[in-house]
Amino acid sequence: MPPLAAYVHIPWCVRKCPYCDFNSHAAGAELPEAAYADALLADLDEDLEQVQQRRLTSIFFGGGTPSLFSASALGHILDGLERQVGFADDIEITLEANPGTFEQAKFHDYRQLGINRLSIGVQSFQADKLKALGRIHDGDEAVRAADMARAAGFDNFNLDLMHGLPQQSLDDALADLRTAIAQQPTHLSWYQLTVEPNTEFWSRPPLLPDDDILWDIQEAGQALLAEHGYRQYETSAYAQPGRQARHNLNYWTFGDFLGIGAGAHAKLTQTDGRILRSWKTRTPKDYLDPGKPFRAGEKQLQTDELPFEFLMNVLRLTDGVPALLFTQRTGLSLDLLAAGRREAEARGLLVADPQRLVATPKGQLFLNDLLQLFLP
Repeated sequence: MPPLAAYVHIPWCVRKCPYCDFNSHAAGAELPEAAYADALLADLDEDLEQVQQRRLTSIFFGGGTPSLFSASALGHILDGLERQVGFADDIEITLEANPGTFEQAKFHDYRQLGINRLSIGVQSFQADKLKALGRIHDGDEAVRAADMARAAGFDNFNLDLMHGLPQQSLDDALADLRTAIAQQPTHLSWYQLTVEPNTEFWSRPPLLPDDDILWDIQEAGQALLAEHGYRQYETSAYAQPGRQARHNLNYWTFGDFLGIGAGAHAKLTQTDGRILRSWKTRTPKDYLDPGKPFRAGEKQLQTDELPFEFLMNVLRLTDGVPALLFTQRTGLSLDLLAAGRREAEARGLLVADPQRLVATPKGQLFLNDLLQLFLP
């Protein structure tokens, strides 16, 4: 069986950002912490048959802004996860947080719960860019957040940083990146802003940099990160040696994960080898309604879908994966990939290595084209 992780969705934010297409909702005067924590554990209880005696290798609290929840509420959730599923000895537990929600005493309490990794949503350190993104913090708060994380006992934390922001120049983007690097995070998620449907930016698009500037930012930024010891291991993820996010690696290597919380998704391998994707009721109101089910839908992946589903994940990793992982994760023969591999290698999109599945640098740039070769 694949390793097992858990994703816990906390769907509230102080306010909704104009670029955000995640399942997040503006928080009211009071959060229903206790009711939501209880609902999460009841939701988990319904999925326990999928655990199959595995212990959790990682937990990720995402959102929304999970750091809006108190340490006592998060502790209740963690206690339930440990009691109902169990933790691996070296479990990685990550909490997403925004600089505007940082309180050193609160984060010290989080660390005492066993949360051992933070992911801090900075996005930019520049006042005009933060205003354009609708963020509630300023650059100084973002810098202080990194200091407070260390002071609270976190020696492992990620900074989320965007580029390609409204009216951003190459110098602007590199200044943000240098400021982030100066905070000495163990991990950086550095990704381009994209305008997604069902967002404010979609209905009122901002003026974004042109393609030439975006390419210059990408090239110069990657060189700067490499110069400071941050190795790219996934399309938008960079880490110091040995500090790759284990939760992310489990996801990109087609591991299994439970998903609890409003709108959470799961991918779980059944005892007969079938792979099931499922998703939970999306709105907090409906999720908390005892008369409505937690699970909103599910889909069993068909055999002819598995090559694309598997490669869509693993080919995001710059080093790829051992070819045999395809059989281990899907139960299918590597022969199913043979025709697509030959075509991808001929086009220079896939490395010609029978032992590994690795996109070439060109394949990384044209990943959609590469994946098209493996569609059912």
